[in-house]
Amino acid sequence: MKNVFYYQTELGVIGIADNGAAITDVFFGQEAAPKELVEKETPLIKKAITEIKEYLAGKRTSFDLPLEMKGTDFQKATWQALLTIPYGETRSYKQIAEQIGRPKACRAIGMANNRNPISIIVPCHRVIGANGSLVGYGGGLELKARLLSLEKANKS
Repeated sequence: MKNVFYYQTELGVIGIADNGAAITDVFFGQEAAPKELVEKETPLIKKAITEIKEYLAGKRTSFDLPLEMKGTDFQKATWQALLTIPYGETRSYKQIAEQIGRPKACRAIGMANNRNPISIIVPCHRVIGANGSLVGYGGGLELKARLLSLEKANKS
């Protein structure tokens, strides 16, 4: 059974879920909520929102949370690659595909990004088109641009 709690932030409502041992989901709005959740604010969820708020305030550049992501092996490899993108930097879908040893899987990387269960913490917003354009983001391109601008402004 998963726990979930919702918080109002400057980005809108953010839902955070855990399974008692790790963060399993971070999503925008309440419609995107994973099924079978109990609304309960746990110590781990509180730690996650504290870190997310610090990130949004420009005071945190990395997260220190246990994560558990369910998906295919390909999705998990993609999400692990996203975790290696430094704060304030971007990578193209092609670069991520090459990093995981699947250089022709750019579109599949895009689909894996789209299924990323832990937004913000697993930084799929840092993945851009090969020409530098902002493409695809579950929270919308405006939100993606805001997160990238935040990081660029606070990069040391």
